[in-house]
Parts: sequence; C-alpha cells; structure tokens
Amino acid sequence: MTGQSNRTIVQAARVYLRVSTDEQDLARQESIVAGARAAGFYVAAVYREKASGARSDRPELLRMVADLQPGEVVVAEKIDRISRLPLPEAELLVATIRGKGARLAVPGIVDLSDLVADSAGVARIVLEAVQDMLLRVALQTARDDYETRRERQREGIEIAKRAGRYTGRKPDLAHHRRIIGLREAGMSIARTAELAGCSIAQVKRVTAVHRARMAVGSGLDVTVTDGEL
Repeated sequence: MTGQSNRTIVQAARVYLRVSTDEQDLARQESIVAGARAAGFYVAAVYREKASGARSDRPELLRMVADLQPGEVVVAEKIDRISRLPLPEAELLVATIRGKGARLAVPGIVDLSDLVADSAGVARIVLEAVQDMLLRVALQTARDDYETRRERQREGIEIAKRAGRYTGRKPDLAHHRRIIGLREAGMSIARTAELAGCSIAQVKRVTAVHRARMAVGSGLDVTVTDGEL
C-alpha cells in the first residue's frame, strides 16, 4: 500500500530460565534462547535463576518484571518455570507482567492476545475469559505438581526413617547464601527471614555459622553461643 512501511515489526523477548537447586543445570534450557530468536523475537535479555518456583522473591524474576516494557514477551520453557506459587500469588504475578504491557509466550499456554485485540463486544469478553481460564488451569496444575512432589518427598523420608536409612537433609547452600547476602546487605534478622521465606531462628543459625567460619578463616578465636543460634 502506498505510503505505508513494509518493515516487519520485531517483538522483544525476555527469556527466563530457572531450576530449583544448585545441583540442577540450566544448560538444558539454553536452547530456549535460540528458539526464541528462531521464532523471530529480538532477545532483549536472559535471566538465569537457581531457586524454587514456589518463592515469590526470586531476584532474577523480580528483575525481569522490573525490566519489562510494553509490547514485550516473556519466554520460558514451561509455566512452572515462571511459577509454582499458590494460585492467588501466581495470578498476581501474571497480572503484574500483564500490567507492564507484556505477555507470556510459554508452551502449553494458548495465547489469544491477537484474537482479543481484533475483537470487540461480547466476543472480546468471551475470549478474555477463556484466556484467563486456560492460564488459571495451567498455574494451578503447576502448583498441584509441586505439592505432589513435596508429599512424595515426605513419604519417602518417612519410609527411609522407618527403615533406618534416613541420613538427614543436605544443607540448602543456595538458600544459606541468600540469607547471608541479605544480612550483609543490611537487612534486619526479621526482614531477612521474611524475604528468604524462613524462620528467624534459621537466619540466626546460618548467620552464626557464617560468622564463625569467617572468624576461623581470619585466625580469630570465636565461640558461637546459644543466644546467637
């Protein structure tokens, strides 16, 4: 058409990669970046995180949401990479993403955005309702899967205990590093516990152990008291 540009509009994407623990590897998800580019997206940034999807205070997730610009797309391997939160929290997260003018491009999530944009009246209302329903089902499924895994883990521990094979839970080093990082950033014990999703007692224990190790490394003679624990 005369006077109209024929240039193709390239959408920007922000890719979010997540695994739950330090023992897991993000490399398997790296192909998502290439896949996004192959699909025609300009990859504005890649956010890599090792944290539970059941946590709402993941630093890279929060950074991604803060970076989002209108018209951008959030790309992830599956919806459970974005969230394994309880449904109300998961819906709030998605609403925040949408509130930035962005949308999700995640396998298994039917995206009706283009149809909604081209519709009006009752048709638009119906399409929006269907989109919200499909997303709600996906978010709830991700949470249910998380709860099922947790229950199986608890059952496995009980069986191991009864058989005398349970050796205890390995320390969550990533979680401990987060606690130390928050404390070193000047957060109070109570605020650290809130942000890290743990008890005040655990914050005190982890902090005390960290201080003791630092003291040993510097050659100081330090005794960790019960009050510090």
